[in-house]
Amino acid sequence: MAKIPSAAVAAGGLVGGYGVARWTKKRQLGGAVLAVAGAAAAQQWRQRAGGKAAGALTAAYVAAFAGSHPLAKKVGAWPAVLGVAGAVALASWAVADRNG
Repeated sequence: MAKIPSAAVAAGGLVGGYGVARWTKKRQLGGAVLAVAGAAAAQQWRQRAGGKAAGALTAAYVAAFAGSHPLAKKVGAWPAVLGVAGAVALASWAVADRNG
């Protein structure tokens, strides 16, 4: 079975969580998507890059989620979500996926 890059899982969690929350109008459901994808990405980060890297990338994932809110007031919701998802994906790729 092909490995899904952790960068895709993390970015998908941020984008998917926002999309689900927006389209269903149920923030809790979007939060569940965000949390499940974040946990899956964290597990991959731990396996591929070790505990310290996984901790740093998990912190980046949470910071991206939190940071997208004030950023959305300046650039709009979708651009903010896509921007932070891209940043997390890039970090994840550089740390955990690049050599795998």
